[in-house]
Amino acid sequence: MGGAFEWGFTPPASTAIGDHDVPQLSRHLDGRRIALLVGCGIAAMKAPMLARALRRRGAVVTAFCTADALRYVGAEALEWSTCRPLVRELTWRAEHLSDDEDFAAYLVAPATYNTIGKLAGGIADTVLTATLASAMGRLARGETAVLLAPTMHGTLHNPLLEANCRRLAALGVRFVPPRDAYGKHNLPDEELLVAAVCRALSASPLRERRVLVTGGPTPVPLDGVRRITGRFRGQLGAAIHEELLRRGADSRLVLGDGGWRPPSWLPAITIAPTYDAYMAQVLAEVAAGAEAAVFSAAVADYRPREAVAGKVPSGRREWRLELEPTEKVIERAAAAAPGMPIVSFKYLEGVSHGELMAEARRRLARYAVVVANRGEEISEARQVAWIVTAAGERRVEGKPAIAFAIADALEALLAPQAEVDGSTPADDRA
Repeated sequence: MGGAFEWGFTPPASTAIGDHDVPQLSRHLDGRRIALLVGCGIAAMKAPMLARALRRRGAVVTAFCTADALRYVGAEALEWSTCRPLVRELTWRAEHLSDDEDFAAYLVAPATYNTIGKLAGGIADTVLTATLASAMGRLARGETAVLLAPTMHGTLHNPLLEANCRRLAALGVRFVPPRDAYGKHNLPDEELLVAAVCRALSASPLRERRVLVTGGPTPVPLDGVRRITGRFRGQLGAAIHEELLRRGADSRLVLGDGGWRPPSWLPAITIAPTYDAYMAQVLAEVAAGAEAAVFSAAVADYRPREAVAGKVPSGRREWRLELEPTEKVIERAAAAAPGMPIVSFKYLEGVSHGELMAEARRRLARYAVVVANRGEEISEARQVAWIVTAAGERRVEGKPAIAFAIADALEALLAPQAEVDGSTPADDRA
């Protein structure tokens, strides 16, 4: 068959990344010290990959692990993935107290039934529970964050577990929702765990602010099975949603159905199968209290004057359609929430850069931010956008960079005045 099933014995491509290095995806956790506490369960085998995922966001990770947990994960694997010595027992150095180097966050993954119960009961008889006892003292003083990822068989979910979790939550412990599968609380996707740490440590003005994001096409039906749709799939909208979530925003994504689906770990996503469903969901989110909105969806401009019920039989020589303009959803949203900051998108083809900027600046009369791009600057491998505000224009390339720039613009719009005046400089996490 060739291809993926046959190797031509060629060497790997050269790279500047060393054996222990990880590609830096962002700086959300840049320089932040994270304690990764590995509980005794089969999910411990995933800890090395979780450590590297944290490092890809800039974190400095130290792993803590009991001898029992080392039955499921290798000590060398944890040290290789963190590039730091593994803390596996209580010693005279008192690593569990972290006096010399404070941890910004403690992430317990997996957090077993036993570990949760001991923490709630104030028991500190292992390196993990002693470290957590110290962490709880720092948490009470507002010096750190403590996150637990419950991971256990479903039969262990009992009233005692729930009572212990509620007790810890009341003390400020954050729980990362487990992945429900096969009758068990499974360890969540590593990207969800990393995003939870980012959110816990975020000082962004977007933290806990409700933001609406739209993306993808908005199909309009021709009949019961056929529809008119666009070629955009919503990947940029998902990237914006993901970035806002990492900064701590209460982001909600309304994604038009273009066939593509975001990563399964991304929460708060509504799929809108049609233009009408898209309009209804957007207006519902605005009515629910959206404080800002990012309209990246490629909304249908036209729809059939009459959609046919059922399926039009195939084999007809021709099918004449009469199209009529659709209502502008962004204008409905703006009218429903006067003063709500809106990020508008404008896509044009066959125009010069100057003409694109002129159109973007005209839209600034109605919207706080305009993201403008030309078809000539978009391909499968490249996407260029211009972020246009009253302060000027900024060129960005690539979906992650565009998502970062939009989040930065929203931070400037939603920041308290003291921050706008410069008391808290912008955090470049790209």
